[in-house]
Amino acid sequence: MIKLYGSGFSRAAIVKWYLEELQIPYEFVLVELKDGDNFKPEYVAINPFSKVPSIDDNGFILWESGAILTYLASKYDPTVNTPEKIAAINQWVLFANSTLSDGLFAPQFQAKETPLLLGKLNEILSQKPFLVDGVFSAADVAVGSLLGYVPMMIKDFDLSPYPNVMAYMQKLKERPGFMGGV
Repeated sequence: MIKLYGSGFSRAAIVKWYLEELQIPYEFVLVELKDGDNFKPEYVAINPFSKVPSIDDNGFILWESGAILTYLASKYDPTVNTPEKIAAINQWVLFANSTLSDGLFAPQFQAKETPLLLGKLNEILSQKPFLVDGVFSAADVAVGSLLGYVPMMIKDFDLSPYPNVMAYMQKLKERPGFMGGV
């Protein structure tokens, strides 16, 4: 059984969401950051950077939410069955964790990058319901989770110029495994 190490209000919720979507049994191991559990030797042995999330899949240890998503997709998602599909998912996960994250949340990039990124994403989502082959995947978990942070972290952010992004976000919120049931 997979062990998912995480804490409340962390990117562990992203991994939890995907595990729920894939219907993979897992054990959630709480790493209490406020108590310093992430600096204890037994956790540092799992993640030398003392961050969450991390997983242990029958002895295979992996950390970083994006790496975990792409690993789970390639190992456990039966629809991810070609190198091209794995590459497309990796592309979107990397986009979410770098380009989109910086463009949405780094103040020095917001004015220029946010409209460009959300405009292009709005255009892409006008043509298909999900990012890779029109089928829900780890790509949607990565991108959707970051989009889900926007209303929480950027007060009064107006998403109305991006109706397809808004519809996509709503569609993701309605999924049974959304954010690991959080």
